[in-house]
Amino acid sequence: MGSMHFIGLDIHKKAISYCIKDRHGRVLGEGMVAATRQDLDAWMKSLPQPWTVAMEATMFTSWIYDYLLPHAAAVKVAHPLMLRAIAAAKKKNDRIDAAKIADCLRCDFLPEAYMVPAAIRQRRRTLRYRKLLIRQNVQLKNKIAQMLMESGVSYNKQKLHQQGYFHQVLPTNREIDPSLWPLLKLSREMIEHTHKTEQALLRSLERDPLLIDRVKRLMTIPAVGPVMALTWVLELGDIHRFRSIKQVISYCGLCSAEKSSAGHSLRMPIKAAQQAFADSAHRG
Repeated sequence: MGSMHFIGLDIHKKAISYCIKDRHGRVLGEGMVAATRQDLDAWMKSLPQPWTVAMEATMFTSWIYDYLLPHAAAVKVAHPLMLRAIAAAKKKNDRIDAAKIADCLRCDFLPEAYMVPAAIRQRRRTLRYRKLLIRQNVQLKNKIAQMLMESGVSYNKQKLHQQGYFHQVLPTNREIDPSLWPLLKLSREMIEHTHKTEQALLRSLERDPLLIDRVKRLMTIPAVGPVMALTWVLELGDIHRFRSIKQVISYCGLCSAEKSSAGHSLRMPIKAAQQAFADSAHRG
């Protein structure tokens, strides 16, 4: 078997720029390939063997990572912010970015990001979709209340979103403008439909054989319910990748970052740290 070939990829929605280098840094090939499975198949057949590849973590990384993994000696994903700090330059384009990623991979400088296994990523997508449905339901409920208040309609705030109250009391309310009722009815039907879908998604995750044991153990902790347990399992992935509990706390954004200079220390708000965790989690 020949020496390893190092490939850097700069990924975009429709195209992927690549740069192939040997262990001495010589460019063996570079160009662009369409971001489709068929084009990747043809491209991989033309690659010198063996090869290892690296790419930056983006929205499009997951499926490309999974598709290349069975064919490469190794597939690595770089942390975007850390990669930018290592490979900063005035001139920037897709070809240069691909070459820099190849160099970082070749010299073992790549700031590698943890790539969650595909099975966990699929289930994480389901949990995040459930969150979207809940957010939409809250928006719809707020819109219903807003339309009623704009029309001066009297209603029981605590009972407004109970199915029985909405369908039995509000239709007979003479304060409601006839033109408003179809909008209220449509909003309520969407709330009921998304609620049923959200509950079905949650049940499917709770009963998933891959997750059920960990979820049950976590739910033995007081105040930890199924949603919290599923969030912990799916967002953190393999807990053994953390060397200490401090790393877990930092990853979850439960501690603030510290900036120290000239004897002065400044801590950023925990909220900012949590947002940084959320951003990195969504890239994963």
